[in-house]
Amino acid sequence: MADVQRQLRALLAGKEILLAPGAYDGMGAKLIEKAGFPVVYATGGGIARSMGFPDLGLLSFTEVLHRVKEIVRATTLPVIADADTGYGSAVNVIRTVREFEDAGVAALHIEDQIFPKRCGHYEGHSLISSEEMAGKIEAAASARKEPATVIIARTDARSVYGLEEAISRARLFLRAGADAIFIEAPGNLAEIETILKEIKAPLVYNMTESGKSPMLPVAKLAALGFKIVLFPSDLQRAFIGAGKRVLAARLDGDVGSLEGMSSFKERDELVGLETYLELEKRYVR
Repeated sequence: MADVQRQLRALLAGKEILLAPGAYDGMGAKLIEKAGFPVVYATGGGIARSMGFPDLGLLSFTEVLHRVKEIVRATTLPVIADADTGYGSAVNVIRTVREFEDAGVAALHIEDQIFPKRCGHYEGHSLISSEEMAGKIEAAASARKEPATVIIARTDARSVYGLEEAISRARLFLRAGADAIFIEAPGNLAEIETILKEIKAPLVYNMTESGKSPMLPVAKLAALGFKIVLFPSDLQRAFIGAGKRVLAARLDGDVGSLEGMSSFKERDELVGLETYLELEKRYVR
């Protein structure tokens, strides 16, 4: 199991920026790997929306864990998982880390919102104290069975208390044992540059179209010094748009393949049909 954690650590130590599209199921993870990305992001918001709920902390720990396991099983790439608030107190965080590790994730991020949390690009956030969150990060770091598992501390303080508090919290979380920092929703390039100047650790940028942060070219983010760029919703939003077009065509009576639609064969190749058919030939009697 430690292979993916060490693989991610090696990627973080390298020179390249890591682009991490969001997957909310196994097929999405397979698409991301086939496309050539180095890591997969198990997106909490995407998982919630795929089950028909908004990103308001409405899913249980076990529901999210089940989907994370599905994503991990579907890919050989390191998976960075969204663990929301850790699903409770620092004691809950200990169980969360251990269960996510057992599921095979290479990294997970925990945030400082009060449960139930909400998407970082919504309004109306409430936060726990910085001291309570530091205890959660310390618990997460000490709970690891595999020391290479990456603990990412996320703070949503920028939208509640301002950038200075977000930076102060990030420093505290690093001292508590975080390996990387995710300051959610910086508002402009000046704030982004301040974060990079003040925080000396691998930094995560959340690329969310129509969100609170600017959409910057990957080359610019790499030049600034970010290490991980999340694209949490792109795959899901693309599927929604394509799905609406297909359904509209079917409603109009069009029964043919549409532009951009994968073939029956391509779909089965993605999920490894031939491998299972070979196993069937070998073992089914």
